[in-house]
Amino acid sequence: MSLHTWGLLLLLSVLWGGSFFFAKVAVSELPPLVLVFGRVALAALALNVLGAFSRKSLFRRGTPWSAYFAMGALNNVIPFSLIFWGQTHIASGMAAILNATTPLFTVVVAHLLSTEERITPSKTAALAAGFLGVTVLIGPAAVQRLDAGLWGQIACLGAALSYAFAGIYGRRFTAMGIAPAEAAAGQLTASSMLILPIMLALDGTRPLVAWHPPAVWAALVALALLSTAFAYVLYFRILAVAGATNLLLVTFLIPVTSNLLGVAFLGEELTFRQIAGMLLVGAGLMLIDGRAVRALRPAK
Repeated sequence: MSLHTWGLLLLLSVLWGGSFFFAKVAVSELPPLVLVFGRVALAALALNVLGAFSRKSLFRRGTPWSAYFAMGALNNVIPFSLIFWGQTHIASGMAAILNATTPLFTVVVAHLLSTEERITPSKTAALAAGFLGVTVLIGPAAVQRLDAGLWGQIACLGAALSYAFAGIYGRRFTAMGIAPAEAAAGQLTASSMLILPIMLALDGTRPLVAWHPPAVWAALVALALLSTAFAYVLYFRILAVAGATNLLLVTFLIPVTSNLLGVAFLGEELTFRQIAGMLLVGAGLMLIDGRAVRALRPAK
């Protein structure tokens, strides 16, 4: 990859790592479902405005709304709701590390739902290392207590599983010939429609009109415009020029960014157990990526 592409990859990791930081700030005042709606609705608005300027409106004949609703549920509504609720009970850095297991879940889901991507010995080792890391992160004491912290961690793992299903399902958009930016706008618009009645039924609109500290509103706007709308555009740009394999590298960097922000600004602690778990999950990701293994093989 070029130096420019590496810079884009680093910027994306900061934006997505920052999403856990912004969410932790906002969820201190806003209920999780309200935060989900605010995130997807503002991001959808921004991308639809860009689409209108480029004359690529979603609201035309032939728009695959059923696919957008399915992708919106799997890639936005379900995982965002689980992560934001989880972050009411666990640190942002912990949530980011658990979210990094998404490629591990993707290996399992791809094996079960496709015939092209089977679990190989190296992927088996990756899964073993990654899920051992999860076991270290959660710890036996948490399982014995069955407290809110444990359920928060399980919620973040559930979000990673949902992202894995979304990754497999989302491949159809390429086959359908839909432009990546349009697909992002479509799923975010569908997500806004999905989460709105759920939010109204469970939380109402009062949290959106109530007084909150300026930092909360700033975090919501940053979460929507920087970590969602702009991050999607950046994501698809890197995907086009560097490919999916290189894009996987961002997964290594997101927990680093999130933990640094959490320690520096939220007073969170990075424990030895978190570091050990993060290293094991990282080892699993390296085995999936495969480049480190290939580099160690002797040249023929």
